[in-house]
Amino acid sequence: MALLPITLIGDKILRRKTKKITDVDIETVELIKNMFDTMRNANGIGLAANQVGSDKSIIVIDVSVVEEYENIKPIVFINPEIIYRSEEKIIMEEGCLSIPDIRCEVERPKEIVIKFNDTQMKEQKLEASGLLARVTQHEFDHLNGVLFTDLIDQLEKKKLRKPLNRIRTRKLEVTYPVTEDSEYRL
Repeated sequence: MALLPITLIGDKILRRKTKKITDVDIETVELIKNMFDTMRNANGIGLAANQVGSDKSIIVIDVSVVEEYENIKPIVFINPEIIYRSEEKIIMEEGCLSIPDIRCEVERPKEIVIKFNDTQMKEQKLEASGLLARVTQHEFDHLNGVLFTDLIDQLEKKKLRKPLNRIRTRKLEVTYPVTEDSEYRL
């Protein structure tokens, strides 16, 4: 088990679009295992590769710790693409391991269909709704350099200025490893 430091808001890599991968080599398998370990250690249910400093287009999700979702197995999405978003939207509270202690109401499509490669690089499709759709969309946004705080209204953003600056400057306590190196910073 290797815990990777989680990038925080203000780290450059969170704003970059990730790169598609063409094959799953030993390094990629190790990254995926470490992403699951890192996410679980931080009590998260989803993690994108750029949240641990990698520019690969990979998401890991495990919602099985949430009541009503115990039967959903952990999922690895490689090169994901959302191919359908329902017109019906719902508002739910979101948080993010890269933005600790901040939670906001975010509106997103209620249902999605996502196309992706599994760890064998076989194309898969997943129809998701509820929490699984929410987490998948949140993590998919990460791969495109979008944070959930980008999706809230201007008044909420204004209220978050000081708390977000405390995160950017690492003036907060977090119970999991986070990046400290200035090479990540904007």
